[in-house]
Amino acid sequence: MVKHQPLQVYERQLCLSCLTGIYGCRWKRYQRSHDDSTKWECMWFVILCSTFLLLLAWSYFWWGAQNDYNEFNWSLFNRSGEWSDGTIPILATTAAGFTYITFLMILALCHIAVGQQLNLYWLHKIGVMAALMTTITGVISMEELWGEEWDVVLISLQATGPFLHLGALAAVTALGGLVACQVVRAEKTRFQLFLLLIYLAVLLALYLAPLTITSPCLMDRNSLKQRPDVIGRRGVPMLAPENTLMSFNKALQHRVSGLEADVAISLDGVPFLMSDRTLRRTTDVEKVFPERQFHDASLFNWTELRTLNAGKWFLRDDPFWTVQSMSQKDQSRAANQTVCNLQDLLRVAVRSNQSIIFNLRRPPPEHPRYDSWITDTLQTFQRSGIPEERVMWTPDWDREVVRQEAPGFQQTSGVKLPAQALWQRGIVRLHLRYNQASPAEIRYAQDLSENNISLTLYTVNEPWLFSVLWCSGVASVSSDAPHILKKVPYPIWVMSPEEYSLIWITSDLVSFAIIIGIFVFQNYHMIRWRLSGMRSYNPEQIMLSAAVRRSSRDVSLMKEKLIFSEINNGTSSAEELSLYTENGYDGYTNEGIAH
Repeated sequence: MVKHQPLQVYERQLCLSCLTGIYGCRWKRYQRSHDDSTKWECMWFVILCSTFLLLLAWSYFWWGAQNDYNEFNWSLFNRSGEWSDGTIPILATTAAGFTYITFLMILALCHIAVGQQLNLYWLHKIGVMAALMTTITGVISMEELWGEEWDVVLISLQATGPFLHLGALAAVTALGGLVACQVVRAEKTRFQLFLLLIYLAVLLALYLAPLTITSPCLMDRNSLKQRPDVIGRRGVPMLAPENTLMSFNKALQHRVSGLEADVAISLDGVPFLMSDRTLRRTTDVEKVFPERQFHDASLFNWTELRTLNAGKWFLRDDPFWTVQSMSQKDQSRAANQTVCNLQDLLRVAVRSNQSIIFNLRRPPPEHPRYDSWITDTLQTFQRSGIPEERVMWTPDWDREVVRQEAPGFQQTSGVKLPAQALWQRGIVRLHLRYNQASPAEIRYAQDLSENNISLTLYTVNEPWLFSVLWCSGVASVSSDAPHILKKVPYPIWVMSPEEYSLIWITSDLVSFAIIIGIFVFQNYHMIRWRLSGMRSYNPEQIMLSAAVRRSSRDVSLMKEKLIFSEINNGTSSAEELSLYTENGYDGYTNEGIAH
């Protein structure tokens, strides 16, 4: 009597089903294959990797650009005339796209690890192309709208370069296992050599990458200079409406070393604080003077300007996402702020013994004070009683006249020239955007200090940027966030070159040892099997070679050879026939067959 049982026993493979199902919509066992991936699918894997790397770089750019989000929104406002936070949709789509592409990358690598054929589902292909094209469009648009911001990538690498190198080295080392499997599994020698050469080239580049990494924070700790002074740019615009008395008082509470403001001239010659060309963004001019909302701010007299509210916009637009953290009292104060004139700001500076740096905007040609704007501003300073050495005078117009009338003013320039040329012109301070001193001119600040010329960089809001500039020797920075920089009593990291060299060499040696270990131990059985030539097909040898991925046809031949080998050896019981496979292969057993 013969008892019949199924020859093929299927084991549940939930993880493998989810892996192939999510990636390629192949939920059934018969849909999966261990054959080599087609050239078409290999091309899609390359596109997926390229999209991942591009999105990684794009995400890193926006991480570094966080220092200048408000500047980006302000540039959009100048183009469109309407204020909106343009960073929110960009950050949301970037985060969603990067998460999605990273998930697909993990699934693809898992396919390779378990020897499954790549077969990206068509909906995922559309998603990958959408992410790729959206990112490329964003890069092109950014070049047109905000091209100067690309400098932040090079500057941020001075703060993150050593740590990014270690992270990249760890990731490539971890990929050594996949590469080792693919090299041994591959049937074509050319593919083996190509894959191995590519991997070794990337690995060698990472081993030598520290030779190209430069950072002012790689220095002797004893050479670290004094902490840069922090100037409140427009007060503290993250905590109060910009260029208002509330904002400047907030800055003083956070112990700034100076105040910076933007000054315009009213129709009747009163200097007042306003950074925009019009009043639309920071006042309620649309309600009070709707027919004049697009007029230049300088074409309003001071009586009209005093009637405008300069705080409700801050609560409505929340430009720095900080309104929710404000107390009810501060929100009430912000809602009642009015346009501030220069005289009121100077009173605050005199009372607190603070320095003043300002950006003066010339009125339009039809303005009655078009020719006397410098004189009007200079007289306001002289009437306030502020010590001359506390004033950093930035306008280049009539500088000689100002030097004669107020010889104690600190003549400040926004144009970068050689230190000797600045000294000859009587310039004692430079006021530049932070990217103009980095990375190639990082030693520029030290050259200026030797000629008694100080350097102030704007706008510095992020601790990592403040730390890099501190290590470079910058004397002072202008910031929208003095309350954040106050919490940075020391650079985020400082490391001597010797210490970094030790970390570099140690990490390279550890990585190399791990990779050698992966290549030797993970493929030990396969290497021994190939060297032996597999003269006899017995179950033990096939078990040892189970990690080797073969095509479906080769697997069938191996099964047939195994069966005939056992029959020729006189096997009397079918229970001794068993083929165990690993890495997702089906298992075949004959059990309970009685003769």
